[in-house]
Amino acid sequence: MARSLAPRFTAATLIALFPAAAALAILAWRDAIAPQWAILIIATGILLGLFSGFGIARAWRQRAERLEAVAAALIGRKTPSHLLPDDRDAISLAERHLLEAADIVVREVGTLGEQRAEFEAILRSMFEAVVVTGPRREVIQLNGAARRLFALQAETDYRGRDFVELCRDPRVQEFVGRAAAAGSNEPLAAELSMQIPAPRAIEASAVPLRQNPLDGARVFVFHDVTRLRSYETVRTDFIANLTHELRTPLTALYGYAETLEKGVEDRATERRFLGIIERQARRLARLLDDLVSLSDLERGLSPLKLETLAPIRVLEEAVELMVEPARRGGIALEIRPSVDQPTIHADRDRLHQVMINLIDNAIKYTPRGGNVTVQAIARATPNGAQGNPPRGIEFVVSDTGEGIPAMYIPRLTERFYRVDRARSRELGGTGLGLAIVKHIVQLHHGSLHIESRVREGTTVTVWLPLGQGPAEARP
Repeated sequence: MARSLAPRFTAATLIALFPAAAALAILAWRDAIAPQWAILIIATGILLGLFSGFGIARAWRQRAERLEAVAAALIGRKTPSHLLPDDRDAISLAERHLLEAADIVVREVGTLGEQRAEFEAILRSMFEAVVVTGPRREVIQLNGAARRLFALQAETDYRGRDFVELCRDPRVQEFVGRAAAAGSNEPLAAELSMQIPAPRAIEASAVPLRQNPLDGARVFVFHDVTRLRSYETVRTDFIANLTHELRTPLTALYGYAETLEKGVEDRATERRFLGIIERQARRLARLLDDLVSLSDLERGLSPLKLETLAPIRVLEEAVELMVEPARRGGIALEIRPSVDQPTIHADRDRLHQVMINLIDNAIKYTPRGGNVTVQAIARATPNGAQGNPPRGIEFVVSDTGEGIPAMYIPRLTERFYRVDRARSRELGGTGLGLAIVKHIVQLHHGSLHIESRVREGTTVTVWLPLGQGPAEARP
């Protein structure tokens, strides 16, 4: 810059000196002044002009360098440190004000950068999917939850693309269109049943990004409530099933008690009614006991009391209690012998509850003349080959009953689920037995496996790890 300014200042100086030099030349030509003095004065003026021009050019160059340094600092988002030494002229004062303004801009840019980083951190940590769109529904910003909800590729940059490239579900697109066309600052909300890319229940909301709602820019928030709706359905079904299960024995108790209160002349009929009332009362008591037990297991209110147990002894105690019900049903109940059974560390009462439930189910659904066998087998892994050394014990209960269609097996451990509701109630079941078994097995860090074939029978296998000792009792 100095090279371009110096000739300009020199030319300006020479032009300014030209009238005086011309006057001196005329005076010297008319002998009004000695020629040597005219030449000396003209040369001195030229030298002073050149010196002043180069000095001014140097000062302008320094100021230009300072301005360039300020611009470089602003580009690098740094605070300019090139302060001027004084305010003796208007340009120096203007430069100082420029530097002060630059300091303010840098601080504000730094604040905006921090706020942007905080905003991006908030977006990343949100479980809700957030998508920011522009006036033409182009994507400006989206978070990781949005990528997961719409099954987007993590490495793809969707900024600048139309929202339709994020999700092609027609319900979502219709909601986005309504939000973009809305001419109000009020939030727009709706619950959608999304099918693409996967069936989900979502709560969607949209608010204008700027003060002018006609701008079209929007912030969309999508909250996946699929699990919540599933829980609500489970709760509704549970209440409905529980109400139905309670109503059946209560209706019987109320009806027969009312009949007895009015008087029954036949003694045999009276005893039969009393027997029905007793059975229904016992069924109601079992249902309540199972509900309390299941609730305690689910909430972790039943700590395990681990102790060393011999698997064969667990089977013998359970079979001893179930021999009489099996005999009354005409069913052969036996323990299949096994060898080399290591001891396990488990809760005796809870494991006893598991075996009683499984054997009782096997007896109930096995016709007269059938067989129920129980066995304990040392296994390395659930349903695996026999291990050496074994890392767990399988308790196997097999029957020759009616069997269960394969399509119903995954739901057998649900509360109140029955394949044949009418027969299950007739047999006195509560529909909670296998749910309780599942939770007890999970508390022992074991696994439950059910195999069944229609008209061939059912096999239920409970695998429990050997554990390390009674000190491992877990809540």
